Order: sequence, then structure tokens, then C-alpha cells
Amino acid sequence: MLDLSFVRANLETVEAKLRDRGQDPAVLLGDFRTLDQTRRERITEVEQLKAQRNRLSEQVGQLKKSGQDASAVMEETRALKQKMDELEAAATESENELRAILTRIPNLPLEDVPVGKSELDNIEIKRWGDQPQFSFEPKPHWEIGEALGILDFERAAKLSGARFVVYWAEGARLERALANFMLDMHTREHGYTEVLPPVMVNSKSLYGTGQLPKFAEDLFRCEDEQGYEPGVFRDNDHWLIPTAEVPVTNLYRDETLDETELPISLSAYTPCFRSEAGSYGKDVRGIIRQHQFQKVEMVKFTRPEESEAEHEKLTRNAEAILERLGLPYRRMLLCTGDMGFSSAKTYDLEVWLPGQNVYREISSCSNFGDFQARRANIRYKPKGQAKSAFLHTLNGSGLAVGRTWLAILENYQQIDGTVRVPEALIPYMGGITTIRAKGQSA
Repeated sequence: MLDLSFVRANLETVEAKLRDRGQDPAVLLGDFRTLDQTRRERITEVEQLKAQRNRLSEQVGQLKKSGQDASAVMEETRALKQKMDELEAAATESENELRAILTRIPNLPLEDVPVGKSELDNIEIKRWGDQPQFSFEPKPHWEIGEALGILDFERAAKLSGARFVVYWAEGARLERALANFMLDMHTREHGYTEVLPPVMVNSKSLYGTGQLPKFAEDLFRCEDEQGYEPGVFRDNDHWLIPTAEVPVTNLYRDETLDETELPISLSAYTPCFRSEAGSYGKDVRGIIRQHQFQKVEMVKFTRPEESEAEHEKLTRNAEAILERLGLPYRRMLLCTGDMGFSSAKTYDLEVWLPGQNVYREISSCSNFGDFQARRANIRYKPKGQAKSAFLHTLNGSGLAVGRTWLAILENYQQIDGTVRVPEALIPYMGGITTIRAKGQSA
């Protein structure tokens, strides 16, 4: 969430940044100017009435002291108090309406974020690895997985419906191997602390990271007795997490951290659940877009002056996983029109998929500035300062396990239908070097 005083003092800048994002400031800001002006007028009037009431209170004391009738002045004092209460309530109502407006305003992009309308305006920053060359027509992962008997869409549909999958045998083992490999790299080499959070969170947590109220339809909500009321964020309702970013970031909600603790780097492996409400007809083949998938997440809490450097470091941590696995990728700097709601700057890592002849997102690494920290009330105490301040939060996929899984199938497929296991994963696969169909000879 943006700071109210910042928006008030920089309204034209905010409007320009929203237009850069492809948003209509008139729709998002609504009656912001009028509400703010009305609020300030009511507060000023309250202060004036308070001074008048104080003078009358002194007059009441003087009248009583001299033995005179003070009832008329006392009645006037009571009337002023009632009017003050009404004005304060109206000012509070205006304040709440202003904050409601702020909940729907996205974060403002940093200065080095390119202005653009869609993914077509994103900028390629770097490209790593050579695309594999095949002596045959490479297949997409769904054909490879089904032929090997390690990917089962039919039984998943029987169990749960569309956009689910069952992994079998070495397919299931490869998923587990990837998660362990990623966690080991992040904790042993990159300095992250592993955490295993709940996969059900309350609406306060989803509000804190920016999923609510805007993206309620993209989430799976549990049928709690109270139900969901837009704009009401409870601590005793339950939703399935769309990403580990939500519970991990909210670990420090309503807390003030010591500056010496920063930066804090956490990594978590969890299942993730998304309704994909806005993706009808997209990626219907394969496992690119599922209702349930597994992901290793990286989350950082940093001092404001260090967040840009930590953003680069976090992105490199994700890239290191792809490089160790030998998967070609490119880094894209997202334009203003393609950024997420809470992000101030985002890099997408896109892995090469030869079976589909396309680069596809496998990690999104974002710097949120103090946007999430303000919503979740996460502060730190700067050294030598009396007041606490909002810290900066960052997060990135390190990586999406299912998309890494399918990238391995497509990049390491062999002419005989087998899939070679990347060298870095062989110890995690119990020494298996090649994934074969059941009964297929070596």
C-alpha cells in the first residue's frame, strides 16, 4: 500500500505512474481529492471548536467561582462537544474511505522500469546457455511424460478434474529431487534459512502481500462459517496459498525487527493453489498452468537502501539453479504494463522449451519496496533513530518445480524417448542417470 501522505503530496506523480501502468487514475483514485479536502476541513473545524470549548470551560469555572448561573454556558459547551464528536466521526469516515482507495492502488514502478503496455514491451537483459540441437523433432513434455508413464492426466482428472496431474515413479522422484536440490543450493550456498509454513492462511495475510482484495477470484477459499466479505480481512478464516510468498512474508507481520537482523533471507518449499480464473483456454496442454503445483520460494526482508542490490542477488540465486541444471534461459525486465500489483520492479526468468519452441516464465523476482511492509505493518528500528521505519520486502521463485521438471524433459529428451538426468540431480535421483519407460531396456 502506498503512504497516504505521499499520495496527498505527490498526487500528479502518482497519476502519471498509474497511467504508465496502463491504469486509469480517475477510476482508481476516485474522489481522493474531495475526500482528502473534506477530511482536512473537518479536522481544522474540530480544532477550532476545541479551542472555543476550552474557552467556554474556563468561563464556566469563573461563573461558578463567582456564584453566577453557568447552565447556559455549560449547555453551549455540551453542544460543541456533540458537534466535535460528529465532525471527528465524519473525518474518520473520510480517512477510512481514503485508505480503502489506497488498497486498490498498485505499487508505483521504479524509475528504471521501462514504460510499456504488455509483455511485448518487456526488455531482454541477458541470455544464458545454448539451445540444445536435436537430430529429431523434439516433443513437448506432455507427450514425453505420457510415453514414459510418469505423467498421468487421465487419472488426475478422475480424482480432481481439469488442471491437475499425477506423477508416477521416476517422474515423482524427479519432482522431489528438484525440490531438495533447490533447497540445498539456497540454504548451503546462497545463505537462506529454510522454513516450512502453513499452506492455509487467513485473509489478513493475503491482504498483507496484496492478493486481497483485488485477486480474490484467483484464490481458493475454504468454506469457513463467516464466509468472505470484501474489505474485511480476518485472522480466523482460511484460504489455500497461491504462493509461499504469502505465509513467509507474513511471518513478521505487525513486528518491528532490529536493524542488525537484516537482511533476512528465507526459502520455503510448498504446494501452491490457484484457481486460474482469468486463464480460460490458456496452456490447456501439459503442466504449465495447474490448479496445484509445487514451488521453492525465496523471500527477503531488507533495509530500504539495500533492496535494489538484494533484488539483483535474489535474481542471481534463481539463475544459479537454472545454470547448475544446464537449462538455457533469458532474463526479462518487465515493463510497467506487465508488472504484478505489488511490485515496484520485476525480473522474469524464462526457460527455453524446445518441444514448444518458446521461452516460458519459470521464475518471477520482484522488489516490492515498502508496499507490502506497509500493508502488513513490518518495520525495523534503524540504528541511531528514535522511530521505526518500514523495511523492504522481495521475493522470487527459486524455482517453480513443475516448470523446471518439464524443462528438463524437453531439454534432455533423447531420440529413443528416454530423458537424461542432469548431472547435478543424479545424487538426488539415487544414481539414476536416465529416465526410461517401464520395461524399456538400457
